[in-house]
Amino acid sequence: MRNPMLADLDPDQRPRERMLRLGADALSDVELVALLLGSGRRGASALDTARDLLVAHGGLTGLALADPPALLRSPGVGPAKATRVVAALALARRFGTSTDRRASVRTPADVARLAAPLLAGPADGRVVAVAGDRAARLLGAVVVPGAAAHAEPFAVREVLAETLRRGGVTLALAHRHDPEDPEAYPGDARTAATVAEAAAHCGVRLLDSVVLTGDAWTSAAPGHRTGAG
Repeated sequence: MRNPMLADLDPDQRPRERMLRLGADALSDVELVALLLGSGRRGASALDTARDLLVAHGGLTGLALADPPALLRSPGVGPAKATRVVAALALARRFGTSTDRRASVRTPADVARLAAPLLAGPADGRVVAVAGDRAARLLGAVVVPGAAAHAEPFAVREVLAETLRRGGVTLALAHRHDPEDPEAYPGDARTAATVAEAAAHCGVRLLDSVVLTGDAWTSAAPGHRTGAG
């Protein structure tokens, strides 16, 4: 049986469409590398080729250290694909050494500012996890796959997995509230407490849980602070 091509996937599950809908942080390493490759090889999709490339180089860290000749030895990777991958990862390294590369995540307003672009549009239950280092400097913000703001039980495992995947030891949550539904808040504080307890067992500290409504935000942490976006 042949491997499925990207064209065989449901349109909403293709990497490009997922990035446009959810943002780059919602994609796996394989999906991001597949977007850089652009296409696969005979009998294998771009996702298969990206997965093989990552395995051959020991993951993203090894791939980031590879030069074009090393990539050219991989099936389905020609000069154009090799140089795109190397160029993208070189830019990532340069950004990583920039002194202004990480914003601070210290207040609910910081969380709201970082999460708002990922929560643009209707209040459809998307949950954003904002991961930070020990000093609460941003490591990444992502729409958590499989998490819904008011689901019972809440997807605590998925939230922590996305945080730990980014090396986070601090965490903030955010979701969007429908301004037409004033009864959407009751479980937010309980969810925040549940996540805080589970996170503590993993060595992660929950900084806040923020609910956006239009351009305003409300904190589900004790005290329920509010502010404008």
